[in-house]
Amino acid sequence: MFSKIALAAMLIMAANPILADTPVLDQRQDRQVERIRQGWQSGELTRREAAGLIHGQKQLRRMEYRAEYDGQVTARERARLQHRANVQSRHIFRQKHDRQSR
Repeated sequence: MFSKIALAAMLIMAANPILADTPVLDQRQDRQVERIRQGWQSGELTRREAAGLIHGQKQLRRMEYRAEYDGQVTARERARLQHRANVQSRHIFRQKHDRQSR
């Protein structure tokens, strides 16, 4: 099962476009995927938890693509993306520290 989680994490990181509008968010998403991968490897995350967190990262990535679609990310879109990234980061922390393990 590790290979499926690792593959999903690598796909999310590889799907990261090189766009000038959101480099900080792109780096943050990469770090969050790495946190998920590390949590899976250490046993802090169950399969279901890791899959849910990967799904959340995919949703954040889709939000970013939609914001960048017109070639410009407005301040409002950037704020929404940052808020969603904050929520996702909080979910990762809570899942990694919830005393469940594989």
